Amino acid sequence: MIRVACLAIVCVVLCNNWAAAQEKPAVRSAPSQEELEKQFAETMSGATLVGNFTIVGLKSDKPLKEDRYTLGPVKKIKDDLWSFEARIQYGDHDVKLPLALPVKWAGDTPIISVTDVTFPGLGTYSARVLVYRDWYAGTWHGGTHGGQMFGRIEKAGAKPDEKPATK
Repeated sequence: MIRVACLAIVCVVLCNNWAAAQEKPAVRSAPSQEELEKQFAETMSGATLVGNFTIVGLKSDKPLKEDRYTLGPVKKIKDDLWSFEARIQYGDHDVKLPLALPVKWAGDTPIISVTDVTFPGLGTYSARVLVYRDWYAGTWHGGTHGGQMFGRIEKAGAKPDEKPATK
């Protein structure tokens, strides 16, 4: 009798799990391009990109190089061109520049994409930097050297141990 009751319970549990597995998961509709662009502007405006960069071929036991990009308003100008008010800090460099940069989209992921652009006070660079939630990562090249760059996007006023809201 106990075996029959146990078998019945196991059958009920298995049937419920099977039925639940057959239900279709809720499908989230993909955000529109307009929504993605609004989210990108909100994420980047007033944010600071804090991270590190590598230099390919650098033979050193020193830690990674730190860089910092403090942004003011970020907004779409037209098509894939965006306006960035930026303070760029790395090594001995610390410059403020108004920038007009192309932003391309790989699905829902924005990629800041520059090719042989001269930045006053810094030099001529090419870069591909993707932004996803609270993170950025990419590659850069400047004349005879290049490497990778990566880090966290921090919003002004957020505590260092407080994770910014993600969507």
